[in-house]
Amino acid sequence: MKKYAVIVAGGSGSRMNNVIPKQFLLLNGKPVLYYTLRTFLEAYEDLQLILVLPEEYVASGQEIIDAFFDYSRIKIAIGGRTRFHSVQNGLQLVNEESVVFVHDAVRCLVSVELIRRCFTEASEKGSAIPVIDSKDSVRIQYKDGSEALDRNAIKLIQTPQTFHSKILLPAFAIDYKEKFTDEATVVEAFGLKVNLVEGEENNIKITRPIDLVIAENIIASQNP
Repeated sequence: MKKYAVIVAGGSGSRMNNVIPKQFLLLNGKPVLYYTLRTFLEAYEDLQLILVLPEEYVASGQEIIDAFFDYSRIKIAIGGRTRFHSVQNGLQLVNEESVVFVHDAVRCLVSVELIRRCFTEASEKGSAIPVIDSKDSVRIQYKDGSEALDRNAIKLIQTPQTFHSKILLPAFAIDYKEKFTDEATVVEAFGLKVNLVEGEENNIKITRPIDLVIAENIIASQNP
């Protein structure tokens, strides 16, 4: 079955205290975005990438593509006001029945194994949402207090969130709501359940300066 990966790279550098969006910051001499694109392209030879970028950074994204990759396998879409709208814009380039990955560009340590695991699950069950267990104690806060939750029942959500196109495309035709923080919440609002799969501890999201240091150490440990 055809495969598409919508790589959402619309973030800013606000939490990194940097004017450069985090997906363009250097990690071991190459942009964070490079590692994400490379891994998806390595996962499947027939996978088509859709890179969603802020309009003002399209040229920067194109430079990375031209420098490192086969441009025929990567299309660019313009980001929207929210993540929902950015993904919606990217999905407009999915024009055939397929399995669609939606991935945060700054989760640059995603593995080929996780991508393939998500594909297999989504092919069989319609969706695959990678998760990891919570190691911390967690509480829910109310106006008049808080309540401890069973952390064994809490899952931390990752990407790539993966779906059959017959599920994802119609789900993203519904009206936007503020509660849509990821693709799973959109699909659930459309009236469908999602299937959880095992994620990876190393599949971290680069959001703060310390995350770049952690990522560098992980890469060094994987390639001694």
